[in-house]
Amino acid sequence: MTGAAGSSGQPADSRPPLGTADAGYTGQHHVTRQTSIYVYEWPVRLWHWVNAAAILVLIGTGWFIGSPPPSMQIGEATHQFVFGYIRFAHFAAAMIMTVGFFGRIYWAFVGNHHAQQMFYLPLARKSWWQEIWHEMKWYAFIEKTPKKYIGHNPLAQIAMFLFMTVGLTFMIVTGFALYAEGVGQGSWLDAIFGPLRDWIGNSQVLHSLHHLGMYAILVFMMIHIYAAIREDIMSRQSMVSTMISGHRTFKDDAPE
Repeated sequence: MTGAAGSSGQPADSRPPLGTADAGYTGQHHVTRQTSIYVYEWPVRLWHWVNAAAILVLIGTGWFIGSPPPSMQIGEATHQFVFGYIRFAHFAAAMIMTVGFFGRIYWAFVGNHHAQQMFYLPLARKSWWQEIWHEMKWYAFIEKTPKKYIGHNPLAQIAMFLFMTVGLTFMIVTGFALYAEGVGQGSWLDAIFGPLRDWIGNSQVLHSLHHLGMYAILVFMMIHIYAAIREDIMSRQSMVSTMISGHRTFKDDAPE
């Protein structure tokens, strides 16, 4: 699919379906309509929020795993399992994120075409590259008029592909390779992920790469939140509410 409203076969200024706010003309007075288009199906929205929660837990616990806090206290041994609880929370969140990611891949095949957008980049389409330049100027406060997009704009699509599709794959693979070392040789996890650890060199290098990946995901999340709020305020379509209701609402009925 394509993120551009005008090039997706669904122009952003097309007439809304029955039940949405319509303007048309009332007498001689033009009334702006707010076209609403159903974009994100409930599995996509559910994955977004569950994945976000899992990543927050993974970042928090991953930080302490990389920089362990003092956990030894005077008292019973049962009260000195702080790091064990941190690791358990990290592993549990990792399993949830992994299952959710595979579910998200499945939905890219059975859901609508908007569900596919984060898994590929339309590199061969010339207009897509032109839209990237426009979006770069828009985010740099150089371009004054934003374009309309039903799905992701080109820059958002690039970010989702690099940090979610590629980034989460990297974090899952390196994470399970580290986990397999703890499970031990002879396990099915070690049989699958052990060769990666051996190819990289040692588990310390693998750990460092996994830790750096955490920082990359953290930076992406901060930019993502900023961009979503900024677009909700300044752009011509809804953003945050779209990932709650699934509907993209356009603030004007002018062409893209």
